[in-house]
Amino acid sequence: MRAISKEPVRLFSGKIIGYIETDKDGNQQARDFYGKILGSYDKALNVTRDFYGRIISKGNQVTGLIWNPKYNSLVKNS
Repeated sequence: MRAISKEPVRLFSGKIIGYIETDKDGNQQARDFYGKILGSYDKALNVTRDFYGRIISKGNQVTGLIWNPKYNSLVKNS
């Protein structure tokens, strides 16, 4: 995937915890702060997959991958 935009995802304090990269077709990739791929959204199929390629939801949930402590070690369990 060749990203045309890269948006940071921040905590309320302003700390960046990840990024969402979007390509020209509308597909997105979620990355943690260090650049590790957490998962991706396929616009044509309308599914979000985790790092291992497993479908985790219908629709776009890449932001959820960044906020989920299971996938991102920078986010603490409440």
